[in-house]
Amino acid sequence: MTKELIFGHQNPDTDAIAGAISYSYLQNQLGMDTEAVALGQPNDETQFVLDHFHQTAPRVIEKAKPEVDQVMLVDHNEAQQSVSDIKDVTVTHVVDHHRIANFETAGPLYYRAEPLGSSNTVLWKMYHEEGIEIPSQIAGLMMSAIISDTLLLNSPTTTDTDREAIEDLAQLAHEDYHTYGLTMLKAGANIADKSAAALINADAKSFEMGGQQIRIAQVNVVDMDEAVARQKKFEAAMQQSCQENGYALFLLAITNVLDSNTTMIVSGDQSLLPKVEAAFHQKLEAGRMSLPGVVSRKKQIVPPLQQQF
Repeated sequence: MTKELIFGHQNPDTDAIAGAISYSYLQNQLGMDTEAVALGQPNDETQFVLDHFHQTAPRVIEKAKPEVDQVMLVDHNEAQQSVSDIKDVTVTHVVDHHRIANFETAGPLYYRAEPLGSSNTVLWKMYHEEGIEIPSQIAGLMMSAIISDTLLLNSPTTTDTDREAIEDLAQLAHEDYHTYGLTMLKAGANIADKSAAALINADAKSFEMGGQQIRIAQVNVVDMDEAVARQKKFEAAMQQSCQENGYALFLLAITNVLDSNTTMIVSGDQSLLPKVEAAFHQKLEAGRMSLPGVVSRKKQIVPPLQQQF
């Protein structure tokens, strides 16, 4: 049997890493030979989750082809968000909860994408469909991923299925998901000891919109004033990233996990700023705008930008 690697997107978040681990366990229970790997080191939130549930972090890879010919993707499908040599390997499976873009294969594959709050909610459904019991440790990782992607069920991406999944997984993991979830989110919201460059790259994704490369990063905080005070440093790091990588725009969404509000800082091609303002029906003032109630990059930030581009 040919071994396959399973991984989430670059700059992996909790959903990407937990998804790779939980999907690999499921596939191995079904008779496959897979290994969960990652396309980057865990962020603070994800490391808290791994430590809490005594799970070793997946090893990090830069390329897949030197090891395998086939891979499985979780929590992403877009080529620019995947492993650098994705075109050199065969994608056999995808489990995702995002839009489908810049994705094509030479042959048929298993593709499962649902409009749910987390890819781990999709995986939770798959475990039940296959009749595979979810171990307590894996359940804890999956629960954490849903908490992370839905901001403790407060994101507009949250569905009744996510609520059902988190209740079930919390029981299996022997956790009070609300108490644990607040602690987990706060663990990932400490930005004081991190550089601006590290913060804008910790959870950033690139999107092609109207022929332009748009970079959108998101940082969770518990103290918005502390974050906004670093705007100049954020802008300098964002401008440098645009120059080095050819991004037309770099948007940084700073989200307060306690009140579910976001401040957006924008840098890049000045001629494109009116499109950003039109997308959110807000004027940029001093390079930033306030977006009350906005917490989801996937549902509240990317779609209105796509419409403008």
